[in-house]
Amino acid sequence: MVTATPAAPAPPTRQVTSDRVRRHRPGETSGLLFVLPFMIVFAVFMVWPVIAGLVNSFFNKSLAGMPSQFLGLANWRELFGDPAVWRSLGNTALFTLLSTPLLVVTGLAMALLAHRARRLGWLLRFSYFAPFVLPATVVSLIWVWLYQPEFGLFNSWIEALGGSAVPWLTTEGVAMVAIVVATTWWTVGFNFLLYLAALQQIPRDLYEAASLDGASARQQLWHITLPQLRRTTGLIVVLQVLASLRVFDQVYLMTEGGPNSTTRPVLQYIYETGFTSFRLGYASAISYLLFVIILLLAVFQLRLTVRNRRES
Repeated sequence: MVTATPAAPAPPTRQVTSDRVRRHRPGETSGLLFVLPFMIVFAVFMVWPVIAGLVNSFFNKSLAGMPSQFLGLANWRELFGDPAVWRSLGNTALFTLLSTPLLVVTGLAMALLAHRARRLGWLLRFSYFAPFVLPATVVSLIWVWLYQPEFGLFNSWIEALGGSAVPWLTTEGVAMVAIVVATTWWTVGFNFLLYLAALQQIPRDLYEAASLDGASARQQLWHITLPQLRRTTGLIVVLQVLASLRVFDQVYLMTEGGPNSTTRPVLQYIYETGFTSFRLGYASAISYLLFVIILLLAVFQLRLTVRNRRES
């Protein structure tokens, strides 16, 4: 009689606890070690200055060594009643309104030209992007010489045509336009590079199909190229507005905010208040007003971009 031998019992399964799982994840520890140096630098040079600036806005802290005193909202009340603050904000807004459309349209035109050029494409790419790598001091010096009333290049052309010399940087209403032109020449290379990269990503099949349907070059531009560049244009507009609101270098080097403070941006007024008048607390309050304005514009443009993507 054959009896069935009982089956061997299954080996007990070991339940791995969550604590042991955590102990056997060396990647988490090494990841934290890799991130820690950046977090320390970020906290020291970004987080702490932001917090310290907000705290200083409630004191009369000075760089002249005077003892600081808590003022509460006194700096903020003075801020909203200071006409120089609002005039400098108006100059910054005017510069943004003048420079942003010009930089976007010029960058797009340059990208279209360089993208379609065959033999001279490399030369156009180099010449368009080269000014962007120059420092602000060099760019400002170049354009100050071009704008010279007596022997500047622009005035020499005007006089050759029978006109009179124009004091570009010392005339109200003209100085801001002159700075916008110089800024466009200097910074348009970045927008050109973004547009050129986006143009190279558009499928050629779209243009071939449009050509077979009899679409002209102008129709292809309006119905294929520009719609395909919509997201890139939105990105460039956001970046350009944020950069224009922080204008300082070329204005300070070319006009020092003149004539009669008609070109002085808000960053220059913050600099003069904090480092010339030694009112660090008041300058901190003005800087936080600018921070709030930039933050609100960034959030508005971000929500507008997200809504346009959903509709498309």
